[in-house]
Amino acid sequence: MNTPFDIETPEAKRPTLVARLRASFLTGLVVIAPVGLTIWLIWSVVGWIDGFVLPLVPANYHPDRMLQDFFGLDPAVQINVRGLGVVIFLMFTIIVGWMAKGLLGRSLIRFAESLVERTPVVRTIYSGIKQISETIFAQSERSFETACLIEYPRKGIWALGFISTDTKGEVAEKGHPSGDMVSVFLPTTPNPTSGFLLFFPRDDVKVLDMTVEDAAKLVISAGLVYPSDGENGEVIDMTSQVETKRIK
Repeated sequence: MNTPFDIETPEAKRPTLVARLRASFLTGLVVIAPVGLTIWLIWSVVGWIDGFVLPLVPANYHPDRMLQDFFGLDPAVQINVRGLGVVIFLMFTIIVGWMAKGLLGRSLIRFAESLVERTPVVRTIYSGIKQISETIFAQSERSFETACLIEYPRKGIWALGFISTDTKGEVAEKGHPSGDMVSVFLPTTPNPTSGFLLFFPRDDVKVLDMTVEDAAKLVISAGLVYPSDGENGEVIDMTSQVETKRIK
Protein backbone atom coordinates (compact mmCIF):
# COMPACT_ATOMS: atom_id res chain seq x y z
CA MET A 1 0.00 0.00 0.00
CA ASN A 2 1.37 3.36 -0.97
CA THR A 3 1.27 6.39 1.29
CA PRO A 4 1.45 10.05 0.32
CA PHE A 5 4.99 10.10 1.66
CA ASP A 6 6.24 7.35 -0.64
CA ILE A 7 8.46 8.59 -3.44
CA GLU A 8 8.12 6.86 -6.72
CA THR A 9 11.58 6.09 -8.07
CA PRO A 10 11.90 5.29 -11.76
CA GLU A 11 13.44 1.98 -12.63
CA ALA A 12 17.16 2.16 -13.23
CA LYS A 13 17.97 1.97 -16.88
CA ARG A 14 20.45 -0.61 -17.98
CA PRO A 15 23.58 1.03 -19.40
CA THR A 16 23.97 0.76 -23.13
CA LEU A 17 26.83 -0.99 -24.85
CA VAL A 18 28.46 2.34 -25.69
CA ALA A 19 28.27 3.45 -22.06
CA ARG A 20 29.84 0.20 -20.85
CA LEU A 21 32.62 0.47 -23.43
CA ARG A 22 33.21 4.08 -22.45
CA ALA A 23 33.43 3.18 -18.76
CA SER A 24 35.82 0.32 -19.49
CA PHE A 25 37.96 2.60 -21.65
CA LEU A 26 38.20 5.26 -18.94
CA THR A 27 39.06 2.63 -16.33
CA GLY A 28 41.78 1.20 -18.54
CA LEU A 29 43.07 4.69 -19.23
CA VAL A 30 43.36 5.37 -15.49
CA VAL A 31 45.40 2.17 -15.11
CA ILE A 32 47.59 2.50 -18.21
CA ALA A 33 48.28 6.24 -18.23
CA PRO A 34 50.35 6.46 -15.02
CA VAL A 35 52.36 3.35 -15.93
CA GLY A 36 52.94 4.49 -19.50
CA LEU A 37 53.90 8.03 -18.53
CA THR A 38 56.28 6.74 -15.86
CA ILE A 39 58.00 4.37 -18.30
CA TRP A 40 58.16 7.07 -20.97
CA LEU A 41 59.61 9.61 -18.55
CA ILE A 42 62.27 7.19 -17.27
CA TRP A 43 63.14 6.10 -20.82
CA SER A 44 63.43 9.72 -21.97
CA VAL A 45 65.59 10.76 -19.00
CA VAL A 46 67.88 7.75 -19.47
CA GLY A 47 68.21 8.54 -23.18
CA TRP A 48 68.95 12.18 -22.42
CA ILE A 49 71.68 11.25 -19.96
CA ASP A 50 73.16 8.74 -22.44
CA GLY A 51 73.19 11.37 -25.16
CA PHE A 52 74.98 13.80 -22.90
CA VAL A 53 77.49 11.44 -21.25
CA LEU A 54 78.49 9.01 -24.01
CA PRO A 55 79.91 11.69 -26.38
CA LEU A 56 82.33 12.61 -23.58
CA VAL A 57 83.71 9.05 -23.47
CA PRO A 58 86.59 8.32 -25.91
CA ALA A 59 85.51 6.38 -29.00
CA ASN A 60 87.66 3.36 -28.14
CA TYR A 61 85.92 3.04 -24.77
CA HIS A 62 82.36 3.40 -25.99
CA PRO A 63 80.22 0.59 -24.60
CA ASP A 64 78.83 -0.34 -28.02
CA ARG A 65 82.33 -0.44 -29.53
CA MET A 66 83.60 -2.62 -26.67
CA LEU A 67 80.67 -5.01 -27.06
CA GLN A 68 81.33 -5.31 -30.78
CA ASP A 69 84.99 -6.11 -30.15
CA PHE A 70 84.16 -8.56 -27.38
CA PHE A 71 81.65 -10.56 -29.42
CA GLY A 72 83.55 -10.13 -32.71
CA LEU A 73 80.61 -8.52 -34.47
CA ASP A 74 80.68 -6.67 -37.77
CA PRO A 75 81.40 -2.94 -37.18
CA ALA A 76 78.42 -2.19 -39.40
CA VAL A 77 76.16 -3.72 -36.75
CA GLN A 78 74.92 -0.96 -34.47
CA ILE A 79 74.43 -1.78 -30.79
CA ASN A 80 72.47 0.67 -28.72
CA VAL A 81 72.31 -0.35 -25.08
CA ARG A 82 70.37 2.36 -23.33
CA GLY A 83 71.35 2.99 -19.75
CA LEU A 84 75.14 2.59 -19.96
CA GLY A 85 75.51 6.35 -19.86
CA VAL A 86 73.46 6.40 -16.66
CA VAL A 87 75.81 3.84 -15.09
CA ILE A 88 78.83 5.97 -16.04
CA PHE A 89 77.09 9.08 -14.70
CA LEU A 90 76.28 7.37 -11.39
CA MET A 91 79.84 6.13 -10.96
CA PHE A 92 81.24 9.57 -11.78
CA THR A 93 78.83 11.28 -9.35
CA ILE A 94 79.71 8.85 -6.56
CA ILE A 95 83.43 9.46 -7.10
CA VAL A 96 82.93 13.25 -7.07
CA GLY A 97 80.86 13.03 -3.87
CA TRP A 98 83.48 10.86 -2.21
CA MET A 99 86.23 13.32 -3.16
CA ALA A 100 84.13 16.30 -1.99
CA LYS A 101 84.00 14.86 1.53
CA GLY A 102 87.77 14.94 1.86
CA LEU A 103 89.90 17.87 2.93
CA LEU A 104 91.27 18.49 -0.55
CA GLY A 105 87.80 18.33 -2.11
CA ARG A 106 86.32 20.76 0.40
CA SER A 107 89.18 23.18 -0.17
CA LEU A 108 88.69 23.06 -3.94
CA ILE A 109 84.94 23.57 -3.57
CA ARG A 110 85.42 26.59 -1.30
CA PHE A 111 87.94 28.07 -3.72
CA ALA A 112 85.63 27.53 -6.70
CA GLU A 113 82.64 29.01 -4.84
CA SER A 114 84.68 32.06 -3.89
CA LEU A 115 85.41 32.63 -7.57
CA VAL A 116 81.76 32.16 -8.49
CA GLU A 117 80.60 34.62 -5.79
CA ARG A 118 82.72 37.34 -7.42
CA THR A 119 81.04 36.85 -10.80
CA PRO A 120 77.87 39.01 -11.00
CA VAL A 121 75.53 36.92 -13.18
CA VAL A 122 76.94 33.47 -12.49
CA ARG A 123 76.69 33.79 -8.70
CA THR A 124 72.93 34.46 -8.90
CA ILE A 125 72.30 31.41 -11.07
CA TYR A 126 74.64 29.21 -9.04
CA SER A 127 73.20 30.20 -5.67
CA GLY A 128 69.65 29.55 -6.83
CA ILE A 129 70.48 26.14 -8.28
CA LYS A 130 72.47 25.24 -5.18
CA GLN A 131 69.59 26.08 -2.84
CA ILE A 132 67.15 24.04 -4.94
CA SER A 133 69.55 21.08 -5.04
CA GLU A 134 70.16 21.17 -1.29
CA THR A 135 66.41 21.36 -0.64
CA ILE A 136 65.60 18.41 -2.92
CA PHE A 137 68.52 16.07 -2.25
CA ALA A 138 69.16 16.75 1.45
CA GLN A 139 65.69 16.12 2.86
CA SER A 140 66.82 13.05 4.80
CA GLU A 141 69.39 15.09 6.71
CA ARG A 142 67.01 17.95 7.52
CA SER A 143 63.77 16.19 8.33
CA PHE A 144 61.78 17.15 11.41
CA GLU A 145 62.37 14.89 14.38
CA THR A 146 60.28 16.43 17.16
CA ALA A 147 56.73 17.74 17.46
CA CYS A 148 55.99 20.47 19.96
CA LEU A 149 53.39 22.88 21.32
CA ILE A 150 53.86 26.64 21.24
CA GLU A 151 51.69 29.54 22.34
CA TYR A 152 50.66 31.18 19.07
CA PRO A 153 49.32 33.67 18.01
CA ARG A 154 48.99 34.78 21.65
CA LYS A 155 49.38 33.36 25.13
CA GLY A 156 46.68 30.89 26.07
CA ILE A 157 46.27 29.59 22.51
CA TRP A 158 48.39 26.58 21.67
CA ALA A 159 49.56 25.59 18.20
CA LEU A 160 51.22 22.41 16.96
CA GLY A 161 54.67 22.86 15.43
CA PHE A 162 57.81 20.99 14.48
CA ILE A 163 61.26 21.74 15.86
CA SER A 164 63.68 22.02 12.95
CA THR A 165 67.02 23.09 14.42
CA ASP A 166 68.61 25.01 17.25
CA THR A 167 68.60 28.71 16.46
CA LYS A 168 72.10 29.98 15.79
CA GLY A 169 73.94 33.12 14.84
CA GLU A 170 72.62 36.62 15.09
CA VAL A 171 68.99 35.52 15.47
CA ALA A 172 69.78 33.58 18.65
CA GLU A 173 72.05 36.25 20.08
CA LYS A 174 69.59 39.12 19.61
CA GLY A 175 66.39 37.15 20.06
CA HIS A 176 66.91 36.05 23.68
CA PRO A 177 69.40 37.05 26.40
CA SER A 178 70.52 33.46 26.93
CA GLY A 179 70.69 32.72 23.21
CA ASP A 180 69.08 29.32 23.86
CA MET A 181 66.38 29.26 21.19
CA VAL A 182 64.90 26.74 18.78
CA SER A 183 63.57 27.16 15.26
CA VAL A 184 59.98 25.96 14.97
CA PHE A 185 58.05 25.37 11.77
CA LEU A 186 54.35 26.09 12.25
CA PRO A 187 52.34 24.29 9.52
CA THR A 188 48.99 25.36 8.19
CA THR A 189 45.87 23.19 8.00
CA PRO A 190 45.07 21.18 5.91
CA ASN A 191 48.17 21.85 3.79
CA PRO A 192 51.19 21.31 6.06
CA THR A 193 53.71 22.15 3.33
CA SER A 194 53.11 25.86 3.91
CA GLY A 195 53.46 27.65 7.21
CA PHE A 196 55.60 29.99 9.28
CA LEU A 197 59.14 29.92 10.63
CA LEU A 198 59.16 31.03 14.28
CA PHE A 199 61.96 31.38 16.81
CA PHE A 200 61.14 30.55 20.43
CA PRO A 201 63.13 30.38 23.67
CA ARG A 202 63.62 26.73 24.49
CA ASP A 203 61.76 27.06 27.79
CA ASP A 204 58.62 28.29 25.98
CA VAL A 205 58.39 25.17 23.81
CA LYS A 206 56.64 22.05 25.08
CA VAL A 207 58.06 18.91 23.45
CA LEU A 208 55.48 16.22 22.66
CA ASP A 209 55.90 12.47 22.89
CA MET A 210 53.92 11.81 19.71
CA THR A 211 55.80 11.06 16.53
CA VAL A 212 56.13 13.53 13.69
CA GLU A 213 53.88 11.31 11.54
CA ASP A 214 51.10 11.39 14.14
CA ALA A 215 51.46 15.15 14.52
CA ALA A 216 51.25 15.58 10.74
CA LYS A 217 48.03 13.51 10.69
CA LEU A 218 46.63 15.76 13.39
CA VAL A 219 47.42 18.86 11.35
CA ILE A 220 46.13 17.49 8.05
CA SER A 221 42.88 16.22 9.58
CA ALA A 222 42.25 19.57 11.32
CA GLY A 223 42.14 17.87 14.72
CA LEU A 224 39.84 15.00 13.74
CA VAL A 225 42.52 12.31 13.95
CA TYR A 226 45.06 12.25 16.75
CA PRO A 227 46.99 9.59 18.68
CA SER A 228 45.51 8.35 21.92
CA ASP A 229 47.26 8.26 25.27
CA GLY A 230 46.99 4.48 25.42
CA GLU A 231 49.91 2.12 25.43
CA ASN A 232 48.92 0.55 22.12
CA GLY A 233 49.39 3.83 20.31
CA GLU A 234 46.05 3.57 18.48
CA VAL A 235 44.79 6.58 16.60
CA ILE A 236 41.44 8.01 17.59
CA ASP A 237 39.13 9.09 14.78
CA MET A 238 37.09 12.02 16.05
CA THR A 239 34.72 11.84 13.08
CA SER A 240 33.19 8.64 14.41
CA GLN A 241 32.62 10.28 17.80
CA VAL A 242 30.99 13.29 16.15
CA GLU A 243 28.67 11.04 14.15
CA THR A 244 27.73 9.13 17.36
CA LYS A 245 26.83 12.36 19.14
CA ARG A 246 24.67 13.43 16.22
CA ILE A 247 22.78 10.13 16.27
CA LYS A 248 22.11 10.47 20.01
